[in-house]
Amino acid sequence: MVQIIPLKIEGINEKYFSGFWSRLGANLLDMLIIMPFIILIQFINSLNLYNFYFTIIPNLLFIFWYNIFLPKKYSGTPGKLIVGLKIVKMDASQIDWRESFLRHSVNILFIFLNIFMMVSAILKVDIIIYNDLNWLQQSEYLSSFSNITLLTTLSNIWIWSEIIVLLFNKRRRAIHDYIAGTVIVKSKYVEIIRKNMEELKNNEI
Repeated sequence: MVQIIPLKIEGINEKYFSGFWSRLGANLLDMLIIMPFIILIQFINSLNLYNFYFTIIPNLLFIFWYNIFLPKKYSGTPGKLIVGLKIVKMDASQIDWRESFLRHSVNILFIFLNIFMMVSAILKVDIIIYNDLNWLQQSEYLSSFSNITLLTTLSNIWIWSEIIVLLFNKRRRAIHDYIAGTVIVKSKYVEIIRKNMEELKNNEI
């Protein structure tokens, strides 16, 4: 039976599970950190309609590195680490590739859905009309060939579902935490939590 981090631990007098606001702050920091990369990709794509095909792989590699490799190696994205949070398994041990991937699996699904829709839209575009438009009109013209409303609706449903689940459980776990079997705790208490879990394990033996 897998041990689960208890809601109260002797020696810790405050909440050690990450709350909504700290997670929101971490996500906003992550957005700021990756913004230059996003702007660069958007700029390259705006130069030529077909540049999108050449930026797919760099995009996917960056997403894998930032959202899967870094959490696996450091127990969190840069944003989470900056605000003092770490992702751990339910027994407080360090996450591995499985947990890191599963936490981001739904977002990856959305990413591939977006890629499929973009490729489908590009194939339908009249290149002559497209080249006569400015960058904002090009974006609107391209969007008209894809069901962006569906993707936006599904994304909003997912985000709000995550928030609702996070707010209504004592360990402040979002849906992706349940999928991966993880929880986010304050970094400064990780060692104390692990020591407590080890003591609980030894007592059971």
